[in-house]
Amino acid sequence: MLDFDEAQARLAAAGKPPSISESCPLHQAQGRVLAQTLFATLDLPPADNSAMDGYAIRYADYAEGHRFPVQQRCYAGLAPEALQKSKTIRIFTGSLIPEGADTVVMQEDGEEFGNEFQIHHLPAQGAHVRHQGEDVRTGDQLLAKGTRLGAAELALLASQGYAELGVYSRLKVGILTTGDELIQPGQPRSAEQIYNSNGPMLAGLVNNMGAEIVHVMHAADTEASLDAAFGTLLADCDLVLTVGGVSVGEKDLVKPAIEQFGGTLDMWRVCMKPGKPVALAYANDKPIVCLPGNPASAFAVFTVLVSPLIRGMQGRAQVFPDIQFGRIATDKVLCDKRDEFLRVQACYNAQATLELHAFPKQGSGVISSLPWASGLARIPANIQVGNGDVVPYYDLRHWLV
Repeated sequence: MLDFDEAQARLAAAGKPPSISESCPLHQAQGRVLAQTLFATLDLPPADNSAMDGYAIRYADYAEGHRFPVQQRCYAGLAPEALQKSKTIRIFTGSLIPEGADTVVMQEDGEEFGNEFQIHHLPAQGAHVRHQGEDVRTGDQLLAKGTRLGAAELALLASQGYAELGVYSRLKVGILTTGDELIQPGQPRSAEQIYNSNGPMLAGLVNNMGAEIVHVMHAADTEASLDAAFGTLLADCDLVLTVGGVSVGEKDLVKPAIEQFGGTLDMWRVCMKPGKPVALAYANDKPIVCLPGNPASAFAVFTVLVSPLIRGMQGRAQVFPDIQFGRIATDKVLCDKRDEFLRVQACYNAQATLELHAFPKQGSGVISSLPWASGLARIPANIQVGNGDVVPYYDLRHWLV
């Protein structure tokens, strides 16, 4: 069997990074991938300003019992006057610091009498002043090429005045499920049929990663149906994901269908559980990944094998998310000839140690384990693992985005 780490590396390198970029309005850039490195165009803050509602003073003017005449009330967005000796200017959060002032006294630390302000608690000199450029300096690198944009990144770019961004074109993905036993949810079902859960599941996984789902198709177990489906998918998509139909049974017709389009299919028996049967093919110079048919197997393979491929084809700088480590909670010794990926829930105990609790049933068709799990715990092949042993943990919050 193909070593898991080798399979992961080969799949991650199976696609080409994007070469086409486009301009995208800032407010529509959530989930897109930067096609260029961006730099700061101005200092942030652009000028010294107040971190509090309060009173701007010259620290040297303070004397116990002194009442500062209020020279001006200056709201954020207005230009303050230069501060006169022994006076104060009433300012608010975000107000510019007046010329000559060096300290802000919070309004709670003093009291106004008429039009005069008396300090009850003197802060340290320079308190509550945000200094020009203390956050970002002009010319600093803001975000590197290959960064996936979220709300935090958009806030940073907006603060620098970026209204349009150069981003890579969205990766176009097609999904194909096969099997005459499958019917679409909402349709009447006979005893020999099951509802197609793989199609909606894979569509959700792909969508969550920011790729564009072009087609979610189902093909009957016939050459004509599969040929028609692949013709559409290869014409419209950059990456095709299939489920089922790549074994050696009489109705496993995906392999010959791919060969009809000049493709070659490399069948792998990956040393992982669940998810041993995986196939990689190329047709029309586009990768096709064939996943196992059981939902939990398809989910695990997508998480640890397919998601790095998608990130690479999106142009992301980080293809492999970080792997965490936690202590497995189990009442039996775990050991298998393959790397086993258990569906687990992670939580911190009273000692702040990450504990991994496995779902009671780990069968590859146990769909109820998927919404329950927070991640996958990897039990290394041919190594005995018992309660409290430390194992790698693949957090779905990081591996499926």
